[in-house]
Amino acid sequence: MASLQDQLSKLVYSTESGDQCPGCRRAKDACECAELEDQARLSALDGVVRIRREVSGRKGKGVTTVSGVPVTAAELKTLAKQLKQQCGTGGALKDGVIEIQGDHRAKIKDVLEAKGFQVKLAGG
Repeated sequence: MASLQDQLSKLVYSTESGDQCPGCRRAKDACECAELEDQARLSALDGVVRIRREVSGRKGKGVTTVSGVPVTAAELKTLAKQLKQQCGTGGALKDGVIEIQGDHRAKIKDVLEAKGFQVKLAGG
């Protein structure tokens, strides 16, 4: 028979508070895991936005990646949308890295510098 502590560690829903966060074991609406993760990501950055062109693992199709942007996750999503609109292409936001389809390094650099970011072209 499992102890009460073992049963509580597997708790995913409570009739008292609803869905539970598996990380902090609080109710989903009171969970702070996303905020703490965002703060950890921001504290690890050096303040320089790096723009690079990548083709590896993409079947030869090039993408422009933008990493190291010192803004919150919500602002990063908005920035990704703005960059996609400026370049007129698609893209994605994955693990804090903005991916824009095609080679748009110069255009993205101009947009980010106009927003006040310190930008560095990295890679090939």
